[in-house]
Amino acid sequence: MTLSIRNQLPGTVTAVHPGEVMAAVKVHLDGGQDLMAAITLEAAQQLALTAGTAVRALVKSTEVSLATGPVDGLSIRNRLPGAITGLVTGEVMASVKISVPGGELTAVITKDAAIDLGLFVGSDVIALIKSTEVSLETV
Repeated sequence: MTLSIRNQLPGTVTAVHPGEVMAAVKVHLDGGQDLMAAITLEAAQQLALTAGTAVRALVKSTEVSLATGPVDGLSIRNRLPGAITGLVTGEVMASVKISVPGGELTAVITKDAAIDLGLFVGSDVIALIKSTEVSLETV
């Protein structure tokens, strides 16, 4: 299947914590990081997710926020450090490519945010992704 979602990180499910409506799924990415996905319980059951299931974490580029350093007091648990490998700035928005262990992420942020953060190719950033914005695909 071909998807328009640019961010596709391979990994393995390490834990599934079902709730009444949602399930919290912990994924160990091939790059060594851990990622949390909050998906519907029905989806977790349909995908038959258990520890050891090979998955691909999918995140739309518009759902990736960036920080230039550690952030405290934030509920976002998925924090992937990396370095900017590409930066295209348009009139309103900027597309930022980030090399992370095991792959690459793209973040689409406002041009103003890119300027305010002082982003440039080679700079270190932390990609921030809410667990509710992570989809999973079995592979």
